[in-house]
Amino acid sequence: MQKEEKMSSLIPIERIEDKIYLIRGHKVMLDQDLAELYGIETKAFNQSVKRNAERFPADFMFQLNWAEAELSKKEANLRSQTVTSKYGGRRYLPYAFTENGVAMLSSILSSKQAIEINIQIMRAFTRLRQIIAANKDLSYLFNKLKHKVDQHDVEIGLIILAIEKMIAVDTKPRAKIGFVTGKEER
Repeated sequence: MQKEEKMSSLIPIERIEDKIYLIRGHKVMLDQDLAELYGIETKAFNQSVKRNAERFPADFMFQLNWAEAELSKKEANLRSQTVTSKYGGRRYLPYAFTENGVAMLSSILSSKQAIEINIQIMRAFTRLRQIIAANKDLSYLFNKLKHKVDQHDVEIGLIILAIEKMIAVDTKPRAKIGFVTGKEER
């Protein structure tokens, strides 16, 4: 129990959440970020994945194209974290792992640290799912409120028109009522 608390304090869930990207409509983590969290080199990480390729279908893992790789670098400012070759720059495109792919990693990376990190990563994905669900609920409630306000605006406008008609001043000259003196006729 103490080890679990110790590990949780080493890598805050927010740090893991910052490494989850939305690419091709999927929430994913990049190979270099996962390798860093697991405490192994990206090259060794990818070799383990390639040795177990049958465990990672396209909906568990996919390789980014150059445009996506550059975009992820810019968005996350990952240049300093990118594993470089002796020729300069990364020679291979990074791999992106969906939540299912990250779960599958636990079956091929069996170190104590990998297991603990996997638990934290799965909690981060769950927390993001809850946040997204809460935002959808808020969005629905906001749209419902907006519709009510719009409907009330129309009703309030009709009430104002009715009140204006009731208090409208007639501009036609009216005959004077009351006692008439001789001075007024001159």
